[in-house]
Amino acid sequence: MELTSAQRKLVFAGVVVVLAALGAFLIIPHTLDRSSTGHGRTVGLSAPLPTPTPTQAPASQPTAAPAGLGSSPQPGTSPNIYAWLPFSQAGLAAATDLVGKFAAAYASYTYTQSTASYERQFNGLATSQLINVLARGFATPGVAQIRTQQKQIATGSGRITAIRGFGANNITFVVAITQKVTGTKGAKQTTTSYAVTVTGAASNWQVEDLELASAGNS
Repeated sequence: MELTSAQRKLVFAGVVVVLAALGAFLIIPHTLDRSSTGHGRTVGLSAPLPTPTPTQAPASQPTAAPAGLGSSPQPGTSPNIYAWLPFSQAGLAAATDLVGKFAAAYASYTYTQSTASYERQFNGLATSQLINVLARGFATPGVAQIRTQQKQIATGSGRITAIRGFGANNITFVVAITQKVTGTKGAKQTTTSYAVTVTGAASNWQVEDLELASAGNS
């Protein structure tokens, strides 16, 4: 069938476009490397990456350390801060050790424990007044019932995050107490910040107060 004049023009235009594209493909050099398409050279897992050669300062111009860095303090310039405090370094260490043991005792229990057994965990760690308060909380009917029904077993630990304050015979620590509880309802771990106040001196300390850190120290 003979093409009309308009159809011949359309066919001619299409041929021109195809020839132009083919010519561009054959004539224009392909200079783009793989890195320009986002697929750079792959380094094998066993091949070490190139390490830049460090630039060394000329021997005649030694590199100076920044002011205040790398220099040893002059003898006698470090103050003994414990001379300003009502407790010694050994006394503070004894207090922090006691707080760690108290935190573990406070957050650890089993559903088979009696209140008396829970109280004994604090022997030598807390004052009798505080132990009585903790025992009453442990024996609270609703709390004890849930603990038994769900067969809860708890383990805890404490981490001191700050010293909130101190006096002549007391120190208040901020302690993050972490407790993990397992039972018939699964496992759950929580961390709560408490203010723990110890009283005493030297290596003889007892915890006398425990409250949420957010409540302050009353």
